[in-house]
Amino acid sequence: VQLQASGGGLVQSGGSLRLSCAASGRTVSSYAMGWFRQAPGKEREFVAAISRGGGDTYYRDSVKGRFTISKDNAKNTMYLQMNSLNSEDTAVYYCAARQTILVRVIRTGSDEYAYWGQGTQVTVSS
Repeated sequence: VQLQASGGGLVQSGGSLRLSCAASGRTVSSYAMGWFRQAPGKEREFVAAISRGGGDTYYRDSVKGRFTISKDNAKNTMYLQMNSLNSEDTAVYYCAARQTILVRVIRTGSDEYAYWGQGTQVTVSS
């Protein structure tokens, strides 16, 4: 599967963005998927994950209640709705996928994902 992340940009603190991760080659319904981010000078970190079935999600503590991850199988796309953005959310955001037969399993480690998108820059100005 090939992944294409988009939707990043410059937004003021408190604003919103929706990231998209379009998949080609295989349907997203075959994959557990996730979002990671990497800020300058920092390691890549987990942001959110969704199970293959789409009914299970998990978030890092700092984004709970502000970010929502979802999948649209018909559009073969995963999304990350980001609200109440702050300067600590500034980073390059990457989408990732792992093919699995398990419908409800969540993956939070970057080494658990085999497929990655190219990243999209999110910059939050204070």
